[in-house]
Amino acid sequence: MPVRPRGLPRPPWLSPNVFRVEVLAGLVVGLALIPEAISFSVIAGVDPKVGLFAACTMAMVIAFVGGRPAMISASTGAVALVVAPVVRHHGLGYLIATVILAGVFQIVLGSLGVAKLMRFVPRSVMVGFVNALGILLFTAQIPNLHDVPWAVYPLVVAGLAMMVFFPRLTKAVPAPLVSIVILTVVTVAAGISVPTVGDKGRLPSSLPAPGLPDVPFDAHTLTVIAPYALAMALVGLMETLMTAKLVDDITDTPSNKTRESIGQGVANIVTGLFGGMGGCAMIGQTMINVKNGARTRLSTFLAGFFLLILCIVLGPVVSRIPMAALVAVMVLVSVGTFDWHSVKPATLKRMPIGETTVMVVTVAVVVATGNLSIGVVVGTVLAMVIFARRVARLTDVTAVLDPDGKSVVYAVTGQLFFASANDLVARFDYTGDPDRVVIDLSGARVWDASSVAALDAITTKYAGRGKAVEIVGLDEHSARVHGDLSGALTGSH
Repeated sequence: MPVRPRGLPRPPWLSPNVFRVEVLAGLVVGLALIPEAISFSVIAGVDPKVGLFAACTMAMVIAFVGGRPAMISASTGAVALVVAPVVRHHGLGYLIATVILAGVFQIVLGSLGVAKLMRFVPRSVMVGFVNALGILLFTAQIPNLHDVPWAVYPLVVAGLAMMVFFPRLTKAVPAPLVSIVILTVVTVAAGISVPTVGDKGRLPSSLPAPGLPDVPFDAHTLTVIAPYALAMALVGLMETLMTAKLVDDITDTPSNKTRESIGQGVANIVTGLFGGMGGCAMIGQTMINVKNGARTRLSTFLAGFFLLILCIVLGPVVSRIPMAALVAVMVLVSVGTFDWHSVKPATLKRMPIGETTVMVVTVAVVVATGNLSIGVVVGTVLAMVIFARRVARLTDVTAVLDPDGKSVVYAVTGQLFFASANDLVARFDYTGDPDRVVIDLSGARVWDASSVAALDAITTKYAGRGKAVEIVGLDEHSARVHGDLSGALTGSH
């Protein structure tokens, strides 16, 4: 009997019980991926096979190179919304080139430690991100409900009803899949003429072949795809890292966020080479996987593998799915994505006005621009400005005159940085103070050059009136910053 070399622990999925759980979870996720992958393809404006192949390759590749076991990556609504303009204005070839370049960007960003920057994204921005995603997913369904046969509307309502009530009977089979199967059977059996998946394009009948995108490899192509690729890379990493953090909390296990960021890039490059639309981690499908007990990479790989088999074998059947069924799925996904708790009156009443403002601005910018990454950047910058103003107000200056009237001590408390330093200069009585002035910073901390420049300006103003200034109470960090920059910023010595 062969002996396993030391240092190579037995994979947990080799255990029969774990293996069974991982296989079943992967199968359920693979089935559940079909409607969403097709729906996201429609949002992006590409044939269903482009989204289906993306879901297959993303899941199978990330199972090996990702940093968060049991997390599902596939084609997503967030990525579909970002790349849709590329398809609309430039065609499929440019989309594939965009996906590959986005993968390169993700590898670079992951190597540079972008995962660590997630700590600077405030919760209010994340809530705004999720809410905006829900709104965009919903509005993306409107074209499928405009100028269509009347039968589409009752089918959508029926699909929503089944997805809401079926889980009360059993959760062994995904409710969206049940809804799609029943609506497909009804429309085919009754001969109801409504738009179908087949109307959007043919499904794959064979395995995808790798190849380079059909675009000119020149500077013009790069200038066209680079902005979309960067947006896709950022949006994909944001959604992926947020999902990874969520799975960490649920499973009480750590993950390697840097490896996951780089892995997303590798998976997108492979996906692009196989003609897929790219993607990132999926919050909904990951929750299905984790809630079914999956904890290893096996379930992630099998989700993509099962999906591939289902597409190749059942392609003709899938092409007859009515679009109304997919619209119902996406409406429910959008409703489930939106954080309704964040907009409850009780929540808004307790939430600081600044937090609510950041959330609303993030949502507004995303909806107005259709770009999730722009909204996140604007929301984060606004949150930082609000935080800086809030902290700046905590800075205080108190003057204590010596009984003999020969000196005055100014006690400065709070954090001295660019936002608070600007007001510091105006807090001193340069004309009325005695000849000796002591500035006590034992209750404050100097953070940046703006603070040092303000202190130098104060010293200079007093010196111009023949008065001496002594700065005391600097902690080690403040003393180092002040010592390095004092005099070099204002020209005083």
